[in-house]
Amino acid sequence: MDTVTIKAKGISVSLDLTVGHIADMTVDSGGRQLKPLHRAPWVGADEALPQDLPRGTVRLSGDFLCAPFSRSDVEEAPLHGWPANSAWDVSEDGATDDGWRAVFRLRHKVMGASVDKIFTLRDGHSFLYQEHVFSGGSGAISVAHHPMTAVTGGGRLAFSPKRFAATPADPLEPDPARGRFMLAYPARSADLSHFPAAAGGTVDLRQYRMDDRREDFLTLVEADHGGPGWTALARRAEDDLVLVLKNPAELPVTMLWLSNGGRDYAPWSGRHLGVLGIEDGRAAVGHAASLGDNWLKREGVATAFALLEGRSFSFRHVIGALPAAGGEPPGEITTANGRMRLGAGAITREVAFDSDFLRIGQPAAA
Repeated sequence: MDTVTIKAKGISVSLDLTVGHIADMTVDSGGRQLKPLHRAPWVGADEALPQDLPRGTVRLSGDFLCAPFSRSDVEEAPLHGWPANSAWDVSEDGATDDGWRAVFRLRHKVMGASVDKIFTLRDGHSFLYQEHVFSGGSGAISVAHHPMTAVTGGGRLAFSPKRFAATPADPLEPDPARGRFMLAYPARSADLSHFPAAAGGTVDLRQYRMDDRREDFLTLVEADHGGPGWTALARRAEDDLVLVLKNPAELPVTMLWLSNGGRDYAPWSGRHLGVLGIEDGRAAVGHAASLGDNWLKREGVATAFALLEGRSFSFRHVIGALPAAGGEPPGEITTANGRMRLGAGAITREVAFDSDFLRIGQPAAA
């Protein structure tokens, strides 16, 4: 069994057990089937791929856990670590009073720690509630979720309050023979509507434009606002709203990966189009960098969790989809009393949501 599918009323999620990636997520809402997550075009295709690709790139899908995020340069592992590249086993899988719950365990250990992935679906909720639990181990580990959505006709983005956005020192594709980028590197702005562009001028990070063929990466640092961290994407062609939520105390940064035909070599080959990675994490780029004296730490932002034998910690994350309402993302999202309230101009709506799940206001693990 390579894939396991869990269901509750109005939602289903499938996990690729070979690499721990979400292979499919479908939300039934408003008489439609919404599919918020992306799967790379080469997955399942009968084509030859470069032999040196990490298993997680070969099976690139949906969302997965990175531990560490990016380079595994402390403990030997593929890009984004064993949780994104190796097998998971089903530990529990069954119905609950109001939905379904499944628990998966990574076969590999990470820095000596056992890793469990917990999926919870609730009847009538348009969300996947995820938790990852690390038990034991030693040292420290950076982590990030890696949800990817496909924006086939462009879209508009909105975010919970951020302190600033920043690009790293170097672009993902600096060689013009291999790819291209649009943002300036390094650069920083507190105004997400005016971020420095490589060619001069500025780019509006709230817009996903299909004519911007590029590969870009940047980090958004959460402001201190006391609520959930969130990213909302109103997808134009799909006519829906993709939502990603976190507890900023656990995952203080949101890293955006804009992959729109900006890589010309296999397997990307200019065909990985309209993809947005919304990567909530506690990480710098690379395991060693996350543990060292990095730029985020100097801003007071945690970039790793401590591991300790006999001790466990966990962090939580939510992915959902709703029918579009007015074609714009919300300007505000609040959660309370089992509901999520979304405000977009004069339009306000409420949907069922487990408002206790993200543990907002509770201290995070060190």
